[in-house]
Amino acid sequence: SNSCRLFFPEDPIKIVRGQGQYMYDEQGAEYIDCINNVAHVGHCHPLVVQAAHEQNQVLNTNSRYLHDNIVDYAQRLSETLPEKLCVFYFLNSGSEANDLALRLARQYTGHWDVVVLDHAYHGHLSSLIDISPYKFRDLDGQKEWVHVAPLPDTYRGPYREDHPNPAVAYASEVKRVVSSAQEKGRKIAAFFAESLPSVGGQIIPPAGYFPEVAGHIHRAGGVFVADEIQVGFGRVGKHFWAFQLQGEDFVPDIVTMGKSIGNGHPVACVATTHAVARAFEATGVEYFNTFGGSPVSCAVGLAVLDVLEKEQLQAHAASVGSLLMELLGQQKAKHPILGDIRGVGLFIGVDLIKDEATRMPATEEADYVVSRLKENYILLSTDGPGRNVLKFKPPMCFSLDNARHVVAKLDAILTDMEEKVRSCETLRLQP
Repeated sequence: SNSCRLFFPEDPIKIVRGQGQYMYDEQGAEYIDCINNVAHVGHCHPLVVQAAHEQNQVLNTNSRYLHDNIVDYAQRLSETLPEKLCVFYFLNSGSEANDLALRLARQYTGHWDVVVLDHAYHGHLSSLIDISPYKFRDLDGQKEWVHVAPLPDTYRGPYREDHPNPAVAYASEVKRVVSSAQEKGRKIAAFFAESLPSVGGQIIPPAGYFPEVAGHIHRAGGVFVADEIQVGFGRVGKHFWAFQLQGEDFVPDIVTMGKSIGNGHPVACVATTHAVARAFEATGVEYFNTFGGSPVSCAVGLAVLDVLEKEQLQAHAASVGSLLMELLGQQKAKHPILGDIRGVGLFIGVDLIKDEATRMPATEEADYVVSRLKENYILLSTDGPGRNVLKFKPPMCFSLDNARHVVAKLDAILTDMEEKVRSCETLRLQP
C-alpha cells in the first residue's frame, strides 16, 4: 500500500543486518543508526537473542498457565517504578498498551473524555487515532470527547524560555481546557501525555508541569497516564523513567511501555495501581492477551533489563548525551540555522529555523540535511509540527566517538549548505 512509508523514499536503503548501533545494507555499507529507539540496547544484542532462543526451545505459550518468567519480570519492573505502580498487564505493542490504559481509566473513573497535548501521537488503533492530534487532524477530525491542550514547548509555544514560570502557565492551560469541557457537561477520564513528547518535536516539558497538571486532572476526577513508550528504560540518563524528570514526588496513575521494552521483540506493558486494577476487575470481564506475557516475551524483557544493568547503559546515555548536547551547542554558535538544541540523555532534538526572530521552521532544509547525512552513512529522521526537528534517539550503545563523528558530519553539511545558498530561507543555489 502507498500508505506504508519508507525512510528516504527517493533513495531507500535495503537493510539486511544490524549490530549494536550500526545497520548494514545489502552491499555491506555500515550506517550509524540515530533513529532506532526500538533496538534499545543495540540491534541483535547477543544476550537478548540468546534469551529468546533458549526459551523458544523449551516453551512458548499464553499466560493462562503458571510460569516463573512472568512473575520474575513483573517483579523486576516493579523495582524500577514507584511502589504505588504495582500491577502489570503484558501486551504486544505500545498501541495495545495505550488502548488498555484508556479502558482502565474509563472504568476506574466512570468518565469518558480525554485530555491530550497538541501534536501528540499515542498509537495506530482507532481508539488512539482519536486521541492523537498528529493523526486525527488529517482524518475525521476531533471527537467531542477529546480535548486538546497546548504542547508545553518553551521554544515555540505561547510560554517561552523567558517566562517566569512556564510549568504553571502551561498547566493552567490544561485547567482551562478541563473547565471548558466541564461547562459543556463533559467528564474527564484521563490526561494522556508522552513523558517527553517525541512526534511533537522532541519536547522537554518544564520541570513541575506534570505535578501541576495531575492536580487539575485529579480534581476533575480523571487519572494521569504517562506514555513512556519512546523514552523509558534509562534513555534519559538521569532516571530510569522520563516522568521522573518532573520530580521525585510525582507518580502517574498509569504508565505505558513499548518499543524499547523488548529490543525489537513485540512486547509491551501497562503498570498501574491496585485501585485502578480493582475497578477494572469489577467489570467481571477477564483481560486476556494471546501473546502478551508469554514465557519468551518475558525472557526477552528480563534480558533487556539485565543488559541495561550489566552494561550500565543508563549512565552511558547520560554521559554520551551530555557530550552530544555540548557538541551540538558549539555548532549552534556557528550555524544560525540551528535554532534550539534540547534534550536529555539520548533523546535530543535540533530545531532548524529560517529566521531567528520568527523561528520559522526550516522544513526543506531539515529534509536536505537528513538526506545528506544518509549519503554520509548516518541515519537520522525529522519530526515536529513543522517537520524541521532533527531527532536523535539512537540505540543506547551509541558511543562518544559516534557523537563526535555525527556532529562533525553535520557541521560539514551545514557549512557546505551555507556556502551554496543565500540564506537559511531557501536551498536554491546562487547563480
